[in-house]
Amino acid sequence: MSKVHSARVLCLAGPTASGKTAAAFAIAQHLQGQLEIISVDSALVYRGMDIGTAKPTAAELAAVSHHLIDIRDPLQAYSAAEFAADAQALIRQINARGHLALLVGGTMLYFKALFHGLDALPPADPAVRAELEAQAQALGWPAMHAELARVDAITAARLAPNDSQRIQRALEVFRVSGQTLSALHAAKEGERQLQGLGELPLISLEPRERVWLHERIARRFDAMLAAGLIDEVKALRARGDLNPDLPSMRCVGYRQTWEILDSHAALGLDSHVAPGLDSPRDLDASELSTLRDKGIFATRQLAKRQITWLRSMPQRRVVFCDAPDALAQVLALAQSLTDQAEST
Repeated sequence: MSKVHSARVLCLAGPTASGKTAAAFAIAQHLQGQLEIISVDSALVYRGMDIGTAKPTAAELAAVSHHLIDIRDPLQAYSAAEFAADAQALIRQINARGHLALLVGGTMLYFKALFHGLDALPPADPAVRAELEAQAQALGWPAMHAELARVDAITAARLAPNDSQRIQRALEVFRVSGQTLSALHAAKEGERQLQGLGELPLISLEPRERVWLHERIARRFDAMLAAGLIDEVKALRARGDLNPDLPSMRCVGYRQTWEILDSHAALGLDSHVAPGLDSPRDLDASELSTLRDKGIFATRQLAKRQITWLRSMPQRRVVFCDAPDALAQVLALAQSLTDQAEST
């Protein structure tokens, strides 16, 4: 394949609720349709998950060509390696049409995979490890071993039910990459699965004041609840083939809603409600308040991790998303970066 020309690629990243969608459409309008957007979001890939992912509307999707949205069923995994390969192919196709490829999103592992490629085994993820530790404390390592057996029977078969370190690593690899440890071990150790494109031009939307972002996160989660997030998750649960351990259902907002609905069903089942299904009564005020608090807290934690990732990317050009003229700054910087790349 020919090398990607950085003049025809621009990346726009930022934590959740930082205004990436508005900025992307502003750039699209400024360039008068001479670009196509590649989503860099591990939740937007899933069909039927629209409200909780803040998916662009049908009108927005029609206004600008989008890629890597609604490409997977929630039952399926989509790994960083798959994203990087798909994105590289799309960039070349978009460039061949004479358009700029604008990569927009907040899944930093996807950006890392695109920039630097992926090793056969993903690095440790402190957030995922902490999540697994908490789950193990609640359920015990034999239960975690049973979960591993469901997703990677080959690895589970060679591990003792109390081998906490290796069970944790195997589950971490699956949750981070969407691939099993046994499958990755089939590749040569240390071999690169995919070569990266290098440090592409990157505009990073970051808040100067965290409270500004926290307020936006709260407003957006409230808007999702008002728009029907709970009903959306109920519909996903009603399929009967999904579970809360799937990557899709671990997305922020969906996980917390699923947990509340589980508790609701356990407490409110009537004799005519089958086990595993939601009670017919609506969530009460206390349950709604708990869901709101958990959803907002989890989203804040996600934003914190995203900002930490961004600060490790040396090529990023920061625009303070809480500045009054943030959009104007994004447009000026986008023009400057593309002009600069064209001249080199």
